[in-house]
Amino acid sequence: MVLGIEQLHTLVKEQGLVTNLSERELTNPEGAGFDLRIGELYEVSGQGLLGVTERETPEIKLIAAYENGKTIEIQLKPHVYYIFKTVEEVNMPEDLLAIMTPRSTLFRSGVYVFGGQVPPGYKGGLNMGIYNYRDTDFRLEMGARVVHIMFFEVKGKANLYRGQWQGGRTTTDKKETQV
Repeated sequence: MVLGIEQLHTLVKEQGLVTNLSERELTNPEGAGFDLRIGELYEVSGQGLLGVTERETPEIKLIAAYENGKTIEIQLKPHVYYIFKTVEEVNMPEDLLAIMTPRSTLFRSGVYVFGGQVPPGYKGGLNMGIYNYRDTDFRLEMGARVVHIMFFEVKGKANLYRGQWQGGRTTTDKKETQV
């Protein structure tokens, strides 16, 4: 079952379910979840590896960061993949799972966000991919709302997140063994 906004606001206040929410999301959100904002944008270069026991992510370079109250416009180049981190962070309890979907203005503009799910027990920032499928630049302001996050109740026992991305780490430093 998807949690409604009243229950979400209670969890935000009492348990810090989501931190750094915008005033809009704290007072007048749409739907049954929260819109999250782009906080950091990274260029991706080089090769990566996802093996059976090891992994290594490509190199990343921070190219833009949101400073509260300051509008910074960036250009997403055509046919380029970026990684971004949200302004907001989550503190997932053991009985909730979250799913993120892109805001419709993005896919209507030919830009797609590669989100996913946030498992029970995960705490930290959220990293996602963003890709401009168009043949022209796409203008994006840092701090803009880019994804919608919805929270679902987990019935029964869930295994808590124990992965190495806990805390919102954006990349690996070198090849590492997966847990």
